[in-house]
Amino acid sequence: MRASLIQLDVDPGESAEARRVRAADLVRAQHGSDLVVLPELWALGGFAYEAWSPGAETLDGPTAEAMSAAARDAGVWLHAGSIVERDPDGPMFNTSLLFSPSGELTHTYRKMHRFGFDQGEAVAMGAGTELVVAATDFATLGLATCYDLRFPELFRGLLDAGTEIFVVPAAWPARRRDHWTLFARARAVEEQAFVLACNTAGTHGGVEQAGHSLVVDPWGVVLAEAGTGEEVLTVDLDPGAVARARADFPVLRDRLMGIQAPQQR
Repeated sequence: MRASLIQLDVDPGESAEARRVRAADLVRAQHGSDLVVLPELWALGGFAYEAWSPGAETLDGPTAEAMSAAARDAGVWLHAGSIVERDPDGPMFNTSLLFSPSGELTHTYRKMHRFGFDQGEAVAMGAGTELVVAATDFATLGLATCYDLRFPELFRGLLDAGTEIFVVPAAWPARRRDHWTLFARARAVEEQAFVLACNTAGTHGGVEQAGHSLVVDPWGVVLAEAGTGEEVLTVDLDPGAVARARADFPVLRDRLMGIQAPQQR
C-alpha cells in the first residue's frame, strides 16, 4: 500500500477557506496513493484558540465537504486530520474525519486527551470517550491525535481492537520535537505496528510547529521523515510486515493482563 502524509503549512495570514482549497488540491495530487493523511486542526490552527469558537463546524460543514470531494476525486482513503467540531447539543470537540475513496465519511474520532493543563484545549474542548478503529481493504487503522501519543494505554486499547497502522495527525510544537519522534517510535515498537504521524508546519497562535512528520515501521525504524516546512511524504508499506514482526518477536503474548496496583500496607 502507498501512504502520503501532507505536512501542511498553517500560516495565520491564510484564511481557513483558502487553506481548505489548497489542502484539497494537495489531496487530489496524491492520486495513486491508498491512504492520505492531513494534520490536526489545520484549517484554524492547533494553537489559534481565539479562532476555534467562531470557526467551529459540524460534521457536514465546509471542511468535511471539501475533503469528501477531494477523497472521491483522488480515489483514496483520506484521514482529513481534525476539525473543531461544534456539537449542536454540547461542547466543541477536536474531531478527526476519515473518508472512504467514494467520499463517504466512515469514521470520526473525538480526541480523548486534551492538551493545555487547565487552559487552551483542556478547557475549550470536550473529551472523547470512544476508541476508533477502521477496517480498510489494506489494513486496520487505529485513530489517535497529537497529545494522545503520550498515553500508551490508548494505543494498547487500539492494538487489542485489531490495529495494524496507527494514524496520528498532530499540531506538535517545535520546542518538544524530540518527544514527538521518540513517542512515535515508542508506540510503533510497543504495539509492533506502523505509525503514520502527520504534523503541521509553520507558526500559529504564536507557536512554532515542529514539522518532522514521520512514518515508522513495526520495529521502530523510521522509513521517512519530513523537514520543518510544507512537504508531502509518500511511502510504500507492506501491511504484512505487522504480522511478521509479531510472529518473529512475539513479545505481545507475554503481556500480563489485569495487573492491579499494590495494596497499601
